[in-house]
Amino acid sequence: MKRQHVVVLPSLGLGHLIPLLEFSKRLVLHHDLQISFLIITTTTDNSSSSAANGQLLQPSNLPPDLHLVQLPPVDVDKVTNSEMQILTRVCTITEEGLRSLKSVLMDIGIPKALIVDLFCTQAFEVCRELSIPAYSLITTSVSFFAFSLYFVELDRTVEGDLADLPEPIQVPGCGPVRIEDLLDQARIRNSDEYKWFLFHTSRWRLADGLFLNSWEDFEPVTLQAIRENPFFKSVTPSIYPIGPVIKQEEPDESAAEYMSWLDKQPPDSVVFVALGSGGTLSGEQIIELAWGLELSRQRFIWVVRKPTEASSSGTFFNVGSDTNSPEEYLPAGFLEKTQGVGVVVPSWAPQVPVLHHPSTGGFITHCGWNSTLETIVHGVPMIAWPLYAEQKMNATVLAEDIGVAIKPKVKTGQTVVGREQIARVVRMVIEGDEGNTIRRRVRELKETATKALDAGGSSHESVCRVVEEWKALS
Repeated sequence: MKRQHVVVLPSLGLGHLIPLLEFSKRLVLHHDLQISFLIITTTTDNSSSSAANGQLLQPSNLPPDLHLVQLPPVDVDKVTNSEMQILTRVCTITEEGLRSLKSVLMDIGIPKALIVDLFCTQAFEVCRELSIPAYSLITTSVSFFAFSLYFVELDRTVEGDLADLPEPIQVPGCGPVRIEDLLDQARIRNSDEYKWFLFHTSRWRLADGLFLNSWEDFEPVTLQAIRENPFFKSVTPSIYPIGPVIKQEEPDESAAEYMSWLDKQPPDSVVFVALGSGGTLSGEQIIELAWGLELSRQRFIWVVRKPTEASSSGTFFNVGSDTNSPEEYLPAGFLEKTQGVGVVVPSWAPQVPVLHHPSTGGFITHCGWNSTLETIVHGVPMIAWPLYAEQKMNATVLAEDIGVAIKPKVKTGQTVVGREQIARVVRMVIEGDEGNTIRRRVRELKETATKALDAGGSSHESVCRVVEEWKALS
């Protein structure tokens, strides 16, 4: 019998590509579907040809019934400029890329459903025109998803900029959001970033259903609020917690050297430092982080990128493709002083094998949602180092609500985390009582994640319900 056909559409960036690709694999392997995975391409092709991205999309790494379909390339120079910030650039390229969506869907065959990224909501009109049920995979935390739904109401009722509010924002049924934790895209009304964020969040209610990359035992209070609070019930389509959807471990020859080094270290003794596919630090912060790691006297693996003063998301569009010589910008003497204690990896490294390794005892992370879920699934405590997007909000939730992270303190009036503070939190996580408490908590959640994904578990059953609905469609 021919498999039912579903189309999946991510927007740009590894943080969006990975969960939609992994969910597609799950639909093929565990739910007997055929997937067409659409890829937005550009004339510069940074979106699909970086080292990390290219490896993910190798046909040899994909199941037979998951087919890659490239959309006609977007001429980036014609639709963007150097002044555009990250979300504006992503949304502008995505909107241009989706102009061909209708004709592509008709060419490959009208599917049973279309699943899009949260920044691809222009596809909803095409779905209505072709009578295709439309779903979105929300690639963030449920807490941020709830704030985003409420953001539309804030835009309507709050005068002025959210950045100027004197008190935290109380999201109905959820924890308060501190103004200092607000993502940049929600702070200032007259910015293009704000307008794009509002555009997409206001349209999620048009979907037939929303997949959430979380599970019942991870964010139970927020999930209950979305299901039961009168505000959310009035604006939210059916929700399906299906997480954790994370990148699976795959062999990578480039990791052989530091994986061999990890094999020789004691259990839970190494702190892993990696700030996401797009994250970058200033020169001053890199120096403080280097000496903080040295001062901690703890073992480490550090994925380091060239410093930039321009943007904390400096490699979002070209992860893994830059030329990088750490000895040119790390402080003099650092590599010599830490030889044998630490390993420095330029630019990019496969994260999952390191998190999975029994020697890894802590993770300095930017708190992107993919990295957060990968860390939980592998039972590793976190040191929260948010950089951009919703990462500050994630960091607060992880540290204060869920109890799986420590947040370094920044001195009043400063933006750089000092070396003494870095050394303190690294020691706390690797050898302190607080680190042990967090380790127990994160490993409890690891068990709940496994149960949620198993046959009969809440996330597995959530997917099964939707797939049965698709298969019942005539």
